[in-house]
Amino acid sequence: MQNLTTMLKQFIRDEDGVTAIEYGLIAALIAVVIIVSVRLIGTNLNIIFDFIGDTLTNALPA
Repeated sequence: MQNLTTMLKQFIRDEDGVTAIEYGLIAALIAVVIIVSVRLIGTNLNIIFDFIGDTLTNALPA
């Protein structure tokens, strides 16, 4: 029983896995921010290019 208690205490004190999980969560959060930013920028660029295309189409003589 002493050995099991010692192993349990060592397991609780070990923070290597916790650090890896924290890095994984940070990486996931950064990925979500990048994906959302790219989608918003892509939508806005699509609107801008549509406006430019419509303006050029209307400016050309028929």
